[in-house]
Amino acid sequence: MILGVVVTDYRHAKTAYQVMREALNRKWSVKVFLTDDGVNMIKDHEFLDMAENEAAHSAFICEHSVERYCKDVDLTKIEAFVVVGGQYQNAELVHNSERVLVF
Repeated sequence: MILGVVVTDYRHAKTAYQVMREALNRKWSVKVFLTDDGVNMIKDHEFLDMAENEAAHSAFICEHSVERYCKDVDLTKIEAFVVVGGQYQNAELVHNSERVLVF
C-alpha cells in the first residue's frame, strides 16, 4: 500500500503523525506533502525522524508555504531527506498513491 498524506493545517499534525506511524508499522510506503500552515511540521522532531526513516523516504514541502510560515527554518539541514518543491510534488503524490488523506 502506498499512502499519501497531505497536511494543510498544523492543528491536525497530531492526527497525521498517528496515521503515518500506523501506516509505517504496517510496512506501508508513506508519502507526505506539507503545504500552507502544515509546513510547520518541519519544526517537529517527530516529522523529521519519520522523514529520515527509510520507510518514509518521500517527504515533500511547499517552498512557497515555507517562505510564508517558517522563515526561520534552515532548509539546508533537511534537504537531504525532504524535497523542497511546490504543488507539482503534491500532484505527483496524489497520482502515485493508492490512497490519500488530507488533513
